[in-house]
Amino acid sequence: MLKLAERPAEQLSALERLEVLCDPGSLSLVRTGVVSRKLADGAAGDGVLGAAGRIDGRPVYAFAQDPSFAGGSLGAAHAETICQVLRLAGRARVPAVGFVASAGARLQEGLDALNGYGRIFREHVALSGLVPQVSVVAGVSAGGGSYGPALTDHVVMTRDAAMFLTGPGVVREVLGEEVDAAGLGGPRVHERNGVCDLVAQTDADAAWLARDLLDYLPHRAGERPPRWPVVDPPGHAPDAAVPDDPRKVYDVRDVARAIVDGGRLLELGERWARNVVTAYARLDGRAVGIVANQPRHLGGVLDSESAAKAARFIRTCDLFGLPLVVLVDTPGFLPGTKQEADGVIRHGSKLVHAFAGASVPRLTVVLRKAFGGAYIAMNSRELGADLVLAWPQAQLGVMGAEQAVGIVERRAIAAADDPVAERRRRGARYAAEHLSVAGAVRGGSIDEVVAPSDTRERLAQALTHLDGAGAPRPARNVRL
Repeated sequence: MLKLAERPAEQLSALERLEVLCDPGSLSLVRTGVVSRKLADGAAGDGVLGAAGRIDGRPVYAFAQDPSFAGGSLGAAHAETICQVLRLAGRARVPAVGFVASAGARLQEGLDALNGYGRIFREHVALSGLVPQVSVVAGVSAGGGSYGPALTDHVVMTRDAAMFLTGPGVVREVLGEEVDAAGLGGPRVHERNGVCDLVAQTDADAAWLARDLLDYLPHRAGERPPRWPVVDPPGHAPDAAVPDDPRKVYDVRDVARAIVDGGRLLELGERWARNVVTAYARLDGRAVGIVANQPRHLGGVLDSESAAKAARFIRTCDLFGLPLVVLVDTPGFLPGTKQEADGVIRHGSKLVHAFAGASVPRLTVVLRKAFGGAYIAMNSRELGADLVLAWPQAQLGVMGAEQAVGIVERRAIAAADDPVAERRRRGARYAAEHLSVAGAVRGGSIDEVVAPSDTRERLAQALTHLDGAGAPRPARNVRL
């Protein structure tokens, strides 16, 4: 166990973490009546510190576990401090932030410690969908201590943190596997499986990321997120990075940055299901949620993991009143036996359900292509999108032209002197007849064709017209 003086320079004490999180001079300790010890760094509690403070002038409640006392293990008094902080956040209807660093249940207290976890989980669920909850995992979080963060809206991990249900020692004893804490549950593991949304280099960086997350979210469900002065995007055209050849890849984040205020995205789950991008941003001063297919990975196809990732993010935005801006460039759902075995139908239906059930304004822009079931699932007109735009060269249909004629006209293509050239010729004709954006407009699937350079302005106009529509409704937001 590290003594305070032996901590790495970038590692903060429980009190210091809360001080970095909150506005200077706004921090005050929460007393629970179950204080069992005065900690060396000035924190009161049984290995945990509870506090009230402000972030950008808005009130918040927070707690920070202290691994220098009994490894941050959770006993009954420790649990009561956390529960009281969460209850106070619920009564005041203000956000809750937790700094988690715990060895798990305190062995000396047995069932009392385990029951403490049960009470904490209940309080997290009671707050779910009512106020934003952010967890910062700033050390080892073992056993029941890993479930608490998973019940909150967003999880930030520091570079040296780890989360796992059973530690390396138990894994070694039971399974004979040799693994360290980082390999078992470090950020490199959890940023790829969706448990962790953001990774910070230091404790201070993690606290600032928590502040940044709350800046995009309202104080409570039913309120509008704060609106900030408009900042122009960087200046490059939205389609500058988009190749003319629909088979070539690009980074959809370049498109998003050219549309949003200041070109700034707070991307969540960057290394999880990378074929879809989910991010907070601002558009015309408003906080919005960005959902975008990512052609740079798997060509932008949807699969079971990306559908689950997008659905979770959509639910969070809907709960807290953030309009959704959806950038579409996808050839469809990924086919194959593995996807079917992974339950792509179940996960894809969650994406459809999330979009169709969302009450916030939903705006879609088809950049290059939208084919098959993915065309429907990515916030189509038929799912209730408030506005569907498309760039002039976009194509929409059941599948790509050459794939379609390869099925419908396969005999004629096979009989041609040059089957490859014949397939391309027939594909071009099929695209003009069945995939053109003009046809989609005539059929009502697309509301408007918009030049890439006008995309930001048109989206901002739509948000202004839709302002006040679809007030967010309280609901549970367990991270499934």
